[in-house]
Amino acid sequence: MQRTKSRLFWLLALMLSLTMVAAACGGDDEETGSGSGSETTDGGADGGGDAEGEVNISGSSTVEPISSAVAEAFRAQNGGVSISVDGPGTGDGFELFCNGETDIANASRPIKEEEVTTCEENGVEYVELKVAIDGISVITSPQFDALECLSFTDMKALVGSEATGIERWSEAGDFPDLPLVITAPGEESGTYDTFVELVLDGEPTRPDYQASPNDNVIIDGVEGSDSSFGWVGYSFYEQNAEALKAFEVDGGDGCVAPTPETIADGTYPLSRPLFIYVNKARAEESPAVVDFVDFHLGEGIDKVTEVGYVALPADELAATEEAWEGR
Repeated sequence: MQRTKSRLFWLLALMLSLTMVAAACGGDDEETGSGSGSETTDGGADGGGDAEGEVNISGSSTVEPISSAVAEAFRAQNGGVSISVDGPGTGDGFELFCNGETDIANASRPIKEEEVTTCEENGVEYVELKVAIDGISVITSPQFDALECLSFTDMKALVGSEATGIERWSEAGDFPDLPLVITAPGEESGTYDTFVELVLDGEPTRPDYQASPNDNVIIDGVEGSDSSFGWVGYSFYEQNAEALKAFEVDGGDGCVAPTPETIADGTYPLSRPLFIYVNKARAEESPAVVDFVDFHLGEGIDKVTEVGYVALPADELAATEEAWEGR
């Protein structure tokens, strides 16, 4: 009798345990289902897309904000893709790219002949894609009210190689007698190369100024002096317009201020295209690279204006899309 009671008690306990386990499992399933839905919507682990893999981007600090904004939007839909974006400068970016170390190079100028040669020697084939238009803003402090416009000749007198050693504006011409404090891009920067090509006819700048490939460092340096001089991409000026002053620029046809309109129509003399270069082999090997570039030129192209750059005209964007499709 005692054994029968013990057996009944044991069976009841077992049934109660199984019931509790089943209830707990049912609760876990319901909670997991709810959580998975949130992750997909918010771009979590699943991210709402099927793309997986890695995309490595490096190069121009001017183009970096565009790629970063596109990457953020892409990751929200494709959480399985890891994207790194770095901005050491156009020159440094091409060095990595032509050595086969990155998938995409951001560039604020076209690739140079010597860089093309390096890519060829290393078997790196690429497709050049124009993605936006930018203008170089020549900047100073808002406190500097003695001048509103600078010509190419003026700027060459201030920062050309023959200006080496000049420490005051007045030493370079008919300018105010104030300290000349220059913070501007260095030789690794595509912004430097474009400025040299357009303003200095390809001649190098003076070497004795604070040089950096990072536009934010340049902005900090220009803000730090009431009689400063420097140049950065237009979007960086626009984002810091309250703390900076942009000179109008005379390229030979009169003084023109940098605005989205003057940059887009080319009347601003320091307008320039911005590019990404895509490694063809990486695109063939990695669906993630293809998906990212497709997104960049499609849904992501609106990020160009969102971060302060000028959108390509419709015909130029169509040419970019054609170049990508025909790779």
